[in-house]
Amino acid sequence: MISRSTVLTVLGAMLITTQAFAQQRLPTIPADQYTPDQKKASEEFLAVRKVPVFGPFEPMMYSPDVMTLARSMGDYLRFHSSIGNTLSELVILVTSREWSQDYEWSFHYPIALKAGISKSIADAIADGRRPTAMSADEEIVYDFTTELLKNKSVSDATFDRAEQRFGKKGAVDMTAIAGYYGLLAMQLNMARYQSGDGPRLPRFPQ
Repeated sequence: MISRSTVLTVLGAMLITTQAFAQQRLPTIPADQYTPDQKKASEEFLAVRKVPVFGPFEPMMYSPDVMTLARSMGDYLRFHSSIGNTLSELVILVTSREWSQDYEWSFHYPIALKAGISKSIADAIADGRRPTAMSADEEIVYDFTTELLKNKSVSDATFDRAEQRFGKKGAVDMTAIAGYYGLLAMQLNMARYQSGDGPRLPRFPQ
């Protein structure tokens, strides 16, 4: 009998092959071809992030106002949310897995490990398994984010645990992080953004 892991590996390889031939819909705009609005947006991005426009912000440069507003929201949610950077990375991994977004996953996987998320937890999320040996805080964040993304709502019991631990602001911030990285994942998936040679997530049967 063929194991589930073998099936996932085969499906993942098939999808990777398909993606390799899928044309990127929104090619990265060369900086010397920016419109005045795009140039302004890129300069603001560089001033705040200290790096040029990259990743999901590249396809969004076709709508520079959207890109700038998204970057601004991300400045808070990624670096200053009330649940802290370690737990925010856990939300990002769960969201990336839900959207099967390779670039987002490959970018944040090493950041999550460095921030303190264990490799076993991250790898379980990649495989679509509930991680074991999570801390109490990780369990709250994992359950909250997973329910929100899969069920499109959060149960009273899960919300109450999150509110008791992180407060109402924490519940809002967790929801916003999942929503924000869902937005970036949708932009990347829609644009067929080429994720390079980073690790790719196994695909699940539809």
